[in-house]
Amino acid sequence: MSKFEKKIIIIKPDDWHVHLRDKKILNKVIKYTGQFYKRAVIMPNLKDPITSCFKSIAYRKQILKAMNVNYKFEPLMTCYLTSSTTPKELEFGFFKKIFIAAKLYPHCSTTNSQQGVKAISDINCVLECMEKIGMPLLIHGEEINQNIDIYDRESEFIKNTLEPLRNKFPQLKIVLEHITTKESVEYIKKHDCNYLSGTITPHHLMLNRNDMFSSGIQPYLYCLPILKKNKHQKALRKAIASGDNHFFLGSDTAPHLHKNKIGSFGCAGIFNAPSSFLSYVTIFEEMKALKYLQAFCSENGPKFYNMPINKETITLVKKPYKVLKQINFGKNKIIPFLSGKTLNWSLQK
Repeated sequence: MSKFEKKIIIIKPDDWHVHLRDKKILNKVIKYTGQFYKRAVIMPNLKDPITSCFKSIAYRKQILKAMNVNYKFEPLMTCYLTSSTTPKELEFGFFKKIFIAAKLYPHCSTTNSQQGVKAISDINCVLECMEKIGMPLLIHGEEINQNIDIYDRESEFIKNTLEPLRNKFPQLKIVLEHITTKESVEYIKKHDCNYLSGTITPHHLMLNRNDMFSSGIQPYLYCLPILKKNKHQKALRKAIASGDNHFFLGSDTAPHLHKNKIGSFGCAGIFNAPSSFLSYVTIFEEMKALKYLQAFCSENGPKFYNMPINKETITLVKKPYKVLKQINFGKNKIIPFLSGKTLNWSLQK
């Protein structure tokens, strides 16, 4: 696209990392994902995690019921791994297309991960099964050792956990989710993109840890993995601007009520669904890399998951788009990423 063009048409994108929560919050937020994305990988870390085929089927029905009928949206379900997960449950769920993947949350690493895995060795039989059947493993890649600095937990995870895991299961398909460091970029690029890829969020591309502490603590920029140094932000931006097919879109949109973001124990998570796709467009334009936008948003993810690329297209126009300030929720509210700010591109209706 030249600087004089005012329109972008690309294959309709997918979001390969979405938190929808459930019940009333789900009903409020789902339309923001549905208006931009054809498919979304749904994270299973509800308060009552999605640990079985039965729970997954029920949750998927809840999602589809909540979705606006005007959107042709497909939720792609995942299984929350615990030390009690059985290979039989995963294999049945994968072949019956109940699960597209399984999610590894290290114990107490993020929201609702209290039932997560304490040691990788606890699920060796599950990982062996997943490698055999070609079922992807999605990883929140941070060490849970509290003696490790929070800014180092992702890079330490690569050395201490991911590298041994890949040596033991070299044919296991892995997505290192919401990567935030130069070390993750470099590690992923060294390996076959059919077996190891990474998702990148808009907020980790747009911001670094200085932004989180600008003019005081910014609770709405607190997420896990936490925002890192500028050098890591630059590494992420360089990765997408190079067109490397190891990386694809995963917004990690994660709604929390305002009272839970600013309370004495602020929850980790950034709700970016109303602006995530347009934020990616902004970043690619800034990096002079719009020629790689479609691959990152619409092609690399389906190729990794061995799924068809969408046939529909989406059209963007060079027209200001103001991000909504808040979503009212009874006596409370949800504040979105870039609340009240204006982006340069809009979705053509």
